[in-house]
Order: sequence, then structure tokens, then C-alpha cells
Amino acid sequence: MIILAATPIGNLGDASPRLVAALEAATVIASEDTRTTQRLLQALGIENRPRLLALHDHNEKERADSVVELAAEGDVLVLSDAGMPTVSDPGFALVAAAATAGVTVTAIPGPSAVITALAVSGLPTDRFTFEGFLPRKGGDRRGALAAVASEPRTMVFFESPSRLAETLRDMGVAFGAGRRAAACRELTKMYEEVRRGTLDELAAWAAEGVRGEICVVVEGAAPLRLSLADGVSQVRELVASGARLKAAAAEVASQTGLSSRELYQGALAARGERG
Repeated sequence: MIILAATPIGNLGDASPRLVAALEAATVIASEDTRTTQRLLQALGIENRPRLLALHDHNEKERADSVVELAAEGDVLVLSDAGMPTVSDPGFALVAAAATAGVTVTAIPGPSAVITALAVSGLPTDRFTFEGFLPRKGGDRRGALAAVASEPRTMVFFESPSRLAETLRDMGVAFGAGRRAAACRELTKMYEEVRRGTLDELAAWAAEGVRGEICVVVEGAAPLRLSLADGVSQVRELVASGARLKAAAAEVASQTGLSSRELYQGALAARGERG
């Protein structure tokens, strides 16, 4: 089988007993960077020396089938440099190829920068979306932010320290300078820091220069405040474009804060009035 194993995102003490046991028993490890894996083995005091295969963004599609063939004969442990493989890291193409070939895929859960940042952010955690890294080019980045400006769920982003200040300024333009956010730096490491404030405040802080690995957590957009009549009109427009009434009512409710039941009943009534 293929075993996706989460590795520490900073603190080595977060290596789980299952991870250590898997590293001690592994015969083949496919990793994002074999040098990082060698350092991890050494740091954890593991004497096992498995076969190491590089599996990264530039070769994963070409190498996925051969790794799946190895997994059909014996277990292959898959590691990224930190955290869980496939989450903004290599592994997705491999898992897809394994699923197609009928090879079992399992996981050894563990540290995740996304969940850790969300947990310590002080922002709502009941619903969230992970947006990964934004585009590097300013115009593309601003376009990507504009596309999620009305997203009601808490959003988690990765960003490099060199682009953090610029990204926070762009977020302030796209989302509003007063939108609440948290910049989480060097999570689980010695110099861990969580800065909370508005996007405007965080952009001013980051302008002084920031180092380390960064997660940015941003509050979701406030629901649109529409009248029930306007909400019903939106539901009817969605239905006219092919959506089912119940699904349309649920979608408008999630975007506006209006009652899904009232939207549904209102749209039914309007349908009856108009024959």
C-alpha cells in the first residue's frame, strides 16, 4: 500500500510513535526532498536506511505510475518536507494513480500547518477553506483575492515572508482594510509568533520585515444583508438557470444569512402566483 505520513512542521517532538515506527520499518520512502528525509531520520535517531525516491512537484506526474507499481509489491511510505503530503505538497497525482490502479492508500495523521494556524488564529473555525499559496505576480494575486472576496468561511493561506506585506495590502484592498486576520509565523518552533489584528494593522507590521514560514488566516465576509424579497428573486434566478429549488434556496441562504426555509417557501409562493 501507499502510506501518506505527516511529519513535524517544526518541533521534532510532534513526530508520532506511528511515524517513528513506520520510518524504522520502511523499505522504500518517496519524499519531496530526500535530503530533508535523511535529516529527519538522523534527528529521530532512526538507524534504518530505506531506499529513498525523490517525488516532488517537477517529477510526480512522470514518476507516479512507477511508485504505484512498487506499492503493489510492498509498502511505500510517502513524505513531504513538513506536514501532510498532498496538502499544498506533492502526493495528489500519486494518490490518484494509486486509486486508478486499485492500490490501497492510507495515512498516518499528524501535524498540519493549516489546522494549527486555524486553531490559534482566534477566528471562527466551524467552517473554513484552504487557499494555499497565492500567485506570485501582483495582478494574478489581486485577481485571485477578488474571486474570494465574498467567501463567508474563514480562509487560510500560505505565503512567503518576502511577499507577506504586499499580500496583506492586497488583501486589505480586496477584503476591506478592517477585515480581521492572523499572521502565524514559525508554528511549533522556538520563535513561534501569532499576530492578530485587522489586515491594515498586519500589513503595517509586516512592512518592517518578517522571517520564517507564514500562514495567514482571514475572517470570512459578512453575509449580505438582503430583504427576503430580494433573496427570493435570487433563488428564482438560480432556478431559471437550471438549479433545483432546494439547492438554490440553500445557496442564497449561505450567502445572505436569510432563512433557507423562508426562501424556499417564498420561491414556491412566487411560482404559484405567476402560474
